[in-house]
Amino acid sequence: MAPFGKIYSYPNNFRVERAQVIAAFNGLEVPLAEGFQMNVTNKSPEFLAKFPMGKVPAFEGADGFCLAEGAAICTYLALSGPKKAQLVGADPKTQALISQWTFFAENELSSNLLPPAIMTLFKMMPFDEQKYNGYVASLQRALKRLDLALEGGKKYLVGDNVSLADIMVAGPLYFGGKFLIDAEIRKDIPNVVSWLKGLAALPEFKAFGELVLCETRSKP
Repeated sequence: MAPFGKIYSYPNNFRVERAQVIAAFNGLEVPLAEGFQMNVTNKSPEFLAKFPMGKVPAFEGADGFCLAEGAAICTYLALSGPKKAQLVGADPKTQALISQWTFFAENELSSNLLPPAIMTLFKMMPFDEQKYNGYVASLQRALKRLDLALEGGKKYLVGDNVSLADIMVAGPLYFGGKFLIDAEIRKDIPNVVSWLKGLAALPEFKAFGELVLCETRSKP
C-alpha cells in the first residue's frame, strides 16, 4: 500500500502517535518523514514554504496537500477513510460531542501536561514549584471531569465505538502517565484508568507504544 502521506516531527511525539492510531483505523499508511532534524529541517526554506510557522507535527499528503496543527491533522485523517462516520460522527450532535473532547484534550490536558514536562523531563526551563503545582491541580480537575464522563463502566467517550474523541484524549494521557499522572492521582480516577487500559488493548493503539503508568510523578 502506498503511503497516504507523511508527518514531519521528532520521535515519540504523542500528537504524531494519535494521528497514526487514526490512520490505522482507516487503513492508511502515514509514516514519519525520513531524515527529519528538529530545528534544522523545520527551519529550511523548503519546509517553511509548505509550513510557514515551522511547527511540527506537519503533514504532507501524497497528493501534495499540506496541513499543520496536530488536531487538524488528526481530523483530516479521520475524515479520509472508511471509518469516517465512526471516528467523527454521523450526525451533528455526535460530531459536536466528539469535537468537544478534541478541544478538551488540547485545552485541559495537553496544556497542563506540557509545561511540567518542559520543567522536569526536557529541562528546557527552570523548575517553578508554584507553577508546577498549579498545572497539576488543573490537570487533576480535568481528569475528574473525564472520570465523571466514564462512569458506569463506559468503554468509549461518545457512542458505542472508538471515536476521534477517545484517541485525542488518550494521546496526552499516554504521555502524562509516564511522568506525572502517578498512583496518587490515579486513585481518584478509576474510570479513566479502566478506559485507558481497555483502549490500550486494541491493536490500532500500538502506535502509542506500551501504556506506562508511573508510581511517583517526576520532579527535579
